[in-house]
Amino acid sequence: MLRLTLQGMRARWVTFTGSFVALALGVGLIAATGLALAATFQAPHRGPERFAAAPVVVRATDTLRVSTPIGERTQHLADPRAVPAALAAELARLGRTVEDRTFPVSFADASLGGGADRTDSEGDGAVGHPWSVAAATPYRLTDGRAPAAPGEIVVAVAPRAHDRTGGGVAVGDRVQVVTPAGAGGRTVVGTVAATGFESAVFFTDAEAAQLSPRIDALVVHADAAAVREAVRATTGQGATGAGSGTGTGTGIDVLTGDERREADPDPDRDSEALVAVNALLGTAAGITCFVSVFVVASTFAFAVAERRREFGLLRTAGATPRQIRSTVFAEAVLVAVPASAAGCLLGALGAPPLAAWMVDSGIAPSWFAIGDQTWPLHTAFWTGLCVAMVGVLTSSWRAGRIKPTEALREAAIDSRAMPPSRWVLGALVLLAGLGLLVWSLATDPGEALKRKTYTTRPMLLIVGFALFAPALVPPLVRFVTWLPARLPGATGLLARENAATGVRRTAAVAAPVLITVALAASLLGTTATINEAKATEAATQTTADYVVTAPGEEGTVPAPFVARAWSIPGTAVSASRSTSVTVLEEGVALVRSEARAVDPADLAAVSRLPVASGRVADLDDGGIVVNEEWLTRTVGQRVRVWLGDGREVTLRIVAVLRTGTGDNGVYVTPRNAPGATVDRVDVKLRDGADAAAVDTALREAGRATQTTVLTKDAWMARSHPRSSETTHLGLLLVLGIALLYTGIALANTLVMATSDRVGDLAVLRLTGATKRQVLRLVAAEALVVVAVGSLLGAAVAGLNLLGLRSALALLSVRSPLVVPWGSLGAVVAASAVLAVVAAVVPALTALRTRPAEYAGTRE
Repeated sequence: MLRLTLQGMRARWVTFTGSFVALALGVGLIAATGLALAATFQAPHRGPERFAAAPVVVRATDTLRVSTPIGERTQHLADPRAVPAALAAELARLGRTVEDRTFPVSFADASLGGGADRTDSEGDGAVGHPWSVAAATPYRLTDGRAPAAPGEIVVAVAPRAHDRTGGGVAVGDRVQVVTPAGAGGRTVVGTVAATGFESAVFFTDAEAAQLSPRIDALVVHADAAAVREAVRATTGQGATGAGSGTGTGTGIDVLTGDERREADPDPDRDSEALVAVNALLGTAAGITCFVSVFVVASTFAFAVAERRREFGLLRTAGATPRQIRSTVFAEAVLVAVPASAAGCLLGALGAPPLAAWMVDSGIAPSWFAIGDQTWPLHTAFWTGLCVAMVGVLTSSWRAGRIKPTEALREAAIDSRAMPPSRWVLGALVLLAGLGLLVWSLATDPGEALKRKTYTTRPMLLIVGFALFAPALVPPLVRFVTWLPARLPGATGLLARENAATGVRRTAAVAAPVLITVALAASLLGTTATINEAKATEAATQTTADYVVTAPGEEGTVPAPFVARAWSIPGTAVSASRSTSVTVLEEGVALVRSEARAVDPADLAAVSRLPVASGRVADLDDGGIVVNEEWLTRTVGQRVRVWLGDGREVTLRIVAVLRTGTGDNGVYVTPRNAPGATVDRVDVKLRDGADAAAVDTALREAGRATQTTVLTKDAWMARSHPRSSETTHLGLLLVLGIALLYTGIALANTLVMATSDRVGDLAVLRLTGATKRQVLRLVAAEALVVVAVGSLLGAAVAGLNLLGLRSALALLSVRSPLVVPWGSLGAVVAASAVLAVVAAVVPALTALRTRPAEYAGTRE
């Protein structure tokens, strides 16, 4: 039997080569994404960066710690408190101390172009410090001198920016610097080498204290034990290391050794970056695994179905059903083992370029690289082997059940393309996909807007439609070819009959197109619709005529601009602050919500919030506005929360906002966000106001303080709808992997199908068809199959987008569906071109055999 198996594989080398290629590529994709995913499980160990030369660092804790029945829970504080002045004075008795202050800085011109990795070309995201603290940090002068007078600064620049070719600044330059106190000219008197954790600008100690009076950290040159004792005596709190204190977020940290890393800017950025990369690669790996399994199983099943004539002859010659199944499984093993091994090699070679592309694109941090883990290769190998076995299981079982008397008839036509088991399985899978969609809409509509949901939801629907494809193919073929079949000539009619009769072949070739169109339309349409919904929601809620936002993520709108905006007659002005509120849900989950500190009367004048119950106007220092995502959301109910500076308070719910697209946050008063600074100013013209005069006054205030003033439309165009660059590139990564593989699978399946039709093409030649007519027919059939697959994929995408539209309606967001017709058309067109080429090229090869010669071999 083994000899017969090897002879059969040699005779049908094209079919087995196609199965080998499909499986090797699938395993390669699984291995590559698996290796990249494994590299995200551990961040590199870093020592202290900013305060690397400081013996002891004292600061107010920036972590909220709450004890629960299942252990301590922590959350980052948005507005940590300052180091008390009394404590700073007491610690000065122990030894020399240096006060560190950190405040946002930006450059009015593009003068700081070569800063740290986290700084853009306009200097947004830079931070100011007093020069005296530089001795405790890695910063050392590379040129010039230290600042000695107000108006003098030292800036951090990359090595290439020390000269004019780098586009940076140099000693002696005069630059416009925007600080919380406003904009003003500063002279660069020195430069230091840039670091990867921040872009620093150093001022004199006196000017830094004027710009930011609060003490953010204290460098103490004294014994750590004595410092801890002084902290305990002064504050009444223990201080033994990072996170010490009262345990509620209002304590004092005394940091030494590796603990000093807790005082670095964003000390968790490595692990947080890996979490984001892990989520992206996890989604990509899931999509890749699904696409690979789907395509490989379809390819193997088609390869077995194409050999029904052989199985029928074997049954007629006396082969038992068990021997037929054994033969099929032996062939699958002989193909799967080397294909899986080749796929692992491809994955190992492809993983490093994938990681390098993610780094170059900014998706992954600069240090991200493939490690020495081998378990993804083992997983990919055995997955490929199992997929091959599953791919031939159903078909081999069916081939083994062919009776000798039915063999030739069963092998000639697709008389029963849908066995009862496939009907049942298809119905179960399709109902499961639709059921999950309906269930999520009924329980949590907001879940439909999350990336992990909308990237994985189409899978069950794709499988369901693919299982029903043999039943759907004939009517869809007739629908697609209704007009071509009625045109003069026989090409349209023959294309219809060939595609409708060869159901298995048509379904197998349409499967890659189905998954390509379904994924592209679902993912691109969903993200575009969500972006449009967010834009619509923001436009509806913002009634201001002008919106001014701070540069950078943690910037601030200069106080002089806010003061001048308030003084403009005929306007309503709302100056708001970003903060956070943390609540303990169900006694075990510490949940942080982004919040804004506002004056309720000012907010009402420039916005229209989606209130579900209560009144935003009732907001006061003892109240809070929450959204429907909160477990406690009854107006009048009191809720225990921790504010952005770690204080625990009990506030009364005065209003509840609808969930919307997820951007409807929490509102408190400025008194409940004492550490937050103004980062957004909304300005609305009152009735009868002189619009031209207001515009002139605002823009003059903006020029005087180097603040960008945007109309509402300009602000909307800049901010909405827009996905982050990382999200956009991540979506391209997921789609690119899926579409590349399905495109190759489409070509591979068509080559297999066309190469197996030598007899059909010879019969056409014997009836008088020319080579050009045969090739035209083959191309027409390929286009028909692509159209069928596109319709099935469009049906899947349509169900997903309708589900998303229903979710938005349930979330009270009125927004139209956005269908990416251009991208979708490009995907279908590329599939059509690829299908025609993959069908015509092997047909040309097959036509080299003379029809008479083929007829002689058949006889």
